[in-house]
Amino acid sequence: MEKRSISAKDVAKLANVSQSTVSRVFTTGASVSEKTRKKVLEIAEELNYRPNALARGLIKQKTNMVGLAMKDIQNPFYHEVLGMFTQKLRAKGYSVLFVYTENEEIQQDEINHFLEYNVEGIIVTDALLSSKVVTKLHDNNIPVTLFNRYHKDLECNSVSCDNINAAKEIAKYVYEKGYRDIVFITGKTNTSTSRDRQKGFMDFFNQKGIQITILEGDYTYDKSYYLTKGMIESGHQPEVIFGANDITAIGALDALKEKNISIPDETIIIGFDNIKMSSWPSYMLSTWAQPMEKMVDETINLLLTDPKTINKKVLKLNGYFIHRNTTK
Repeated sequence: MEKRSISAKDVAKLANVSQSTVSRVFTTGASVSEKTRKKVLEIAEELNYRPNALARGLIKQKTNMVGLAMKDIQNPFYHEVLGMFTQKLRAKGYSVLFVYTENEEIQQDEINHFLEYNVEGIIVTDALLSSKVVTKLHDNNIPVTLFNRYHKDLECNSVSCDNINAAKEIAKYVYEKGYRDIVFITGKTNTSTSRDRQKGFMDFFNQKGIQITILEGDYTYDKSYYLTKGMIESGHQPEVIFGANDITAIGALDALKEKNISIPDETIIIGFDNIKMSSWPSYMLSTWAQPMEKMVDETINLLLTDPKTINKKVLKLNGYFIHRNTTK
């Protein structure tokens, strides 16, 4: 015979309290006396009772669940971001419903997944959203906040690094060191993050009348490695390589090492993000550090405290340059 699962009603009966009191004990921030809380928790432990958070959320129209959509899970930056979001949301009493999207743009069935679980908001990192999808989510009272990028045509709050200014600061450093043979390996051109880093870097050198070489990357190690290797084999060994993210810079770094090019004496390399890997002894990559923790905090704050976006907020936070072994 199948064993009957223990319900809140069973706990309430044994504790001699109402079923709603049991529910309040298991609801973060709910009002209940310490004596009653202790009694209910002891009986729940004795009966091995675990509340059904999803069912309770559907009844109360509050699931304490936040959706997170991500595409580039192979990028260590987003792997670190996912961990940080999960930890910080959990501390606030929220769980994360993670959806990995294989397509550039979030598909309808993935949106339906969020709707089915009645999430209270959605954080979107590197996946693309259409205005139609955003409208549908808003119609279902589900706010959306973009992380590490923004979109001028979408009515969403967003939090990102000030990528244009950061790239200009990197360009200024390169220029003042006297370097003139400079290569920039881009990220994905359909993202505001990559476009802004390229714009800031190029604008600075255009104003100085200096032409730089642009190689079209895609934020991946493999693409950057082979681009750099091909460039060296073609006879072009630049003084500077700036990668649109750290993984791009690390791919270039390994290609240069393979070709026995001395770093930073012959070529300097700069990345962007300051992922943990960039500080590994085998790389010690100079990079622009994004204020990741502050960006995560601001994203959560916008999503949970300003869900009814009237005038969308576009926050751009400052980072800082970290000099390691790949620059002089």
